[in-house]
Amino acid sequence: MQNLDELINCRSEQGRKTVEPCSIIIFGASGDLTSRKLVPALYQLFREGQMPAAFRVVGFARREKTDASWRVELRQALDQFSRTKPVEEPAWQAFAANLSYCQGDLTDAAAYQRLAQMLGSFSGGALQRNLLCYLATLPSQFGAIVEQLHQAGLLHKDSPDGWQRVVVEKPFGHDLDSARRLNQELIRFAHERQVFRIDHYLGKETVQNIMMFRFSNAIFERLWNREAIDHVQITVSEQLGVGQRGGYYEEAGALRDMVQNHLLQVMSLVAMEPPVTLEAESIRDEKVKLLKSIRPLRPEDAGKQVVRGQYRSGTIAGAPAPAYRQEPKVNPDSTVETYAALKLFVDNWRWSSVPFYLRTGKRLPLSTSEVRVQFRPTPSVLFAAQCNGGLAPNALTLRLQPNEGISLRFNGKVPGLSLGARPVRMHFGYDAEFGAYTPEAYERLLLDAVAGDATLFIRHDEVETAWGIADSIRHVWEGKPLSDGEFYAAGTWGPVAADELLAQSGHAWRNPQPIK
Repeated sequence: MQNLDELINCRSEQGRKTVEPCSIIIFGASGDLTSRKLVPALYQLFREGQMPAAFRVVGFARREKTDASWRVELRQALDQFSRTKPVEEPAWQAFAANLSYCQGDLTDAAAYQRLAQMLGSFSGGALQRNLLCYLATLPSQFGAIVEQLHQAGLLHKDSPDGWQRVVVEKPFGHDLDSARRLNQELIRFAHERQVFRIDHYLGKETVQNIMMFRFSNAIFERLWNREAIDHVQITVSEQLGVGQRGGYYEEAGALRDMVQNHLLQVMSLVAMEPPVTLEAESIRDEKVKLLKSIRPLRPEDAGKQVVRGQYRSGTIAGAPAPAYRQEPKVNPDSTVETYAALKLFVDNWRWSSVPFYLRTGKRLPLSTSEVRVQFRPTPSVLFAAQCNGGLAPNALTLRLQPNEGISLRFNGKVPGLSLGARPVRMHFGYDAEFGAYTPEAYERLLLDAVAGDATLFIRHDEVETAWGIADSIRHVWEGKPLSDGEFYAAGTWGPVAADELLAQSGHAWRNPQPIK
């Protein structure tokens, strides 16, 4: 009989992705993303034996640094941001030996030639041919970088030997037109299959588990349709305000920052049809089909289906919180939304007439993300008298973060001589079942990019379809002042108008509760 260590090793080997020796080039290597997320993720992958047998990580940025000074900076950042502490010195030393730095401006052709020479000096041909170019820069710089890479011979649409891939961070434009232009810039010098648009939200373990939950459990998949489900609520709430990101938020708002990407991504996974296979294109095909099935929002319907809000001063966890208009770099008369709620319909056979309620906001009571699937109520003919008019509807909640898990609510008899019912909960927690290990989103996404697995990355038509939905809402809000019903106090669950949005259909928000 196998012991526990052998079983763990067996599972680890089965889940290991096939990765080839390669060089990972990080553009914008002096930024926070590199020190806070990318290098800690690569270090963890190396520490756990997931990286290729041979690899190099090259930082490319304008500031003057040496290999040694860059390694010192990253070591200090790792002490702060590593998922596992303390940092294991032998593992770090072995990992750091693969780190190099190339100084240069993103628009300087000579700098890319120096980069090419550095890559050429690495022993092993695969380190020169297999290149993962991570663009941790402003989207406005994507086009210039891919062109310079192509001119320097580091990016080919049809490489005769090896592979080259480009990973780009969001935001993918600020509206449909800019997203289309950005996509055109990228595919001038790279095939669509070489472009990996990253949304860190899809790298979260519990977001990925939505597909596993749906398609590996017949008991739930058979109920996953209009016959059994009354409505679906998707909530992504944030306790923090905009802080020092007021300038960015004035340009983005909740619609661009969260709805267009994170919420629509989660909705597509919850509602899409089963893919033909687990290959990347099959899954992404179904996600795009779902997004294209969302009923278009006409201007005359938008007032009944979308709500915006902006936080005023209030109290968060017993501490005073300023209003959005009082935050640094925010216009004192700003009409930018810090809260958005949508009522969407999917016009296909499975979901006809089932409303999907999406909401996100800042300065809400909790920072949490969850999906609540509420089933249709039972007929009130048997227990109406004993239960004061009816039973609570069954509900399934997928908590994406924090305290990740799945809860099923159903009715049970209250102990005693009388016939009374009360909702009870059956709960599964990831930590309790699998232990505390949950990889960071960037670990999974970086490993997938190195392996060439695009399943958790966004395809160009997916980006453009989501922007089309967001733009139809944004056009309705543009130029209109906020009404009193659209403001909400910090520390509350949003504006009154959001409650009225659900009340139209006899529904009410299920506000997430703290889980201890």
